[in-house]
Amino acid sequence: MADVQNVVDYPLYVAGKAVKTGQWLEVHDKYRNSVYARVALADAKVLEKAIAASVSAEAEMAALKPFQKQKILLHCVKRFSELRDELTDILIAEGGKPRGAASAEVERLINTFQLAADAVTQLDDGRMIPLAVTPAASRYRGMVKHVPIGAVSLISPFNFPLNLVAHKIAPAIAAGCPFVLKPASLTPISALKIAEVLAETDLPKGSWSILPCDRQAADILVTDDRFKLLSFTGSDQVGWDMKARAGRKKVTLELGGNAAVLIDTDTVIDDAIIDRLIGAAYGHAGQICISVQRILVHADLYVEVKKKLLAKLKKLKVDDPALSTTIVGPMIKEAEAVRLKKWIDKAEKKGAKILIGGKLEGVFLDPTLLENVDVKLEIYKDEAFGPIAILEKFKNFEQGIATINQSRFGLQAGIYTQNLNHMLYAWDHLHVGGVIINDVPTFRVDNMPYGGVKDSGLGREGIHSAIRDMQEERLLAIKELS
Repeated sequence: MADVQNVVDYPLYVAGKAVKTGQWLEVHDKYRNSVYARVALADAKVLEKAIAASVSAEAEMAALKPFQKQKILLHCVKRFSELRDELTDILIAEGGKPRGAASAEVERLINTFQLAADAVTQLDDGRMIPLAVTPAASRYRGMVKHVPIGAVSLISPFNFPLNLVAHKIAPAIAAGCPFVLKPASLTPISALKIAEVLAETDLPKGSWSILPCDRQAADILVTDDRFKLLSFTGSDQVGWDMKARAGRKKVTLELGGNAAVLIDTDTVIDDAIIDRLIGAAYGHAGQICISVQRILVHADLYVEVKKKLLAKLKKLKVDDPALSTTIVGPMIKEAEAVRLKKWIDKAEKKGAKILIGGKLEGVFLDPTLLENVDVKLEIYKDEAFGPIAILEKFKNFEQGIATINQSRFGLQAGIYTQNLNHMLYAWDHLHVGGVIINDVPTFRVDNMPYGGVKDSGLGREGIHSAIRDMQEERLLAIKELS
């Protein structure tokens, strides 16, 4: 047990109020492997109180005017900006996120709430429908408006504990939906800092809750039909199981993948591209759902790319995430590092070559580059979610695109090419949610529609897309009287 005199205690937030339940979850500093904080845990009674309050607040939340929602969201923007340094330090400690990436995530948190504040006054509220399409309907006029779907349940992952929480909460506020959010148990403090700021706003009483809890207790967020939507970000196995058990509610899933980047024969292999590949494959120890896992290089460039990658990877080390120079920090927990090390060893036994890396010490796995990997192995076909990348060659562009499509995932893909026809071919033929030209698949701007196909998920995040998912159309038909 931790010495509670030396750690900070954080309350959970149920129906908008801070509560210390007396049950605690210890949160570890991922680099130092020491307890540095505790968060209050919700049990079944707390969850029931939160759900009932969110349902009771549906009408008041839906009645918020755009200027009221914008005021709430802009208050969050202001306060998050003031808390920049504290939020950055929390990400470094609870998530092991390198300082540069942590600082960038705080900026994205701020931007996401700003985009939501803008959206409430920019999104169309509805549209006219020409109902007079037959003689029988000639005296009817129609219009549709968007209304909140109702109370929503939100479950967020450990790897972006600020910004992916923001991508659930900010759209819910903008759409007019009460919510109950479960943050990841490995990184719950970030969400609770957001909760501190929400508690300062004029959100309707009882309309929101942020509840760290164990998976068994949280199952009601999946199965309870009082929720009208479930939004989950995490592993594909867990996500699809949730969808199967979610009942009548709408479900949106963002489930990650094993993203590929393809380097076409006309690409100039300069330092900027190599640095971009390394950052996309190994940043935050590869624990990003669109992290580069497969690097497909045209046969004419393969030797050059391999040589330049290895030259830079030899200088890349796992280090303290608090340092501004660190790219690769610890993995989130030792079990995940051990799992990935086993995948690497298995690949080597099956004929793969470890070009660099492969060494494991606790939660620290050296940045690893492989080639000649059997496509049937887990490290190739599943989501590694760690600091590894696989190098492979292709002979023609269509073959490279087909190789990317063999994956059961389809979140985003990056294509380096100067050929317009190849750009359009990739856009037409890649089975992914997003095609990124002349950059890596880790590119994301918070207003773009973001999500995948196949095992990578269902629906789209991004402020406008998420708001629309949390609303439904309501028709009004008016008959003209004679």
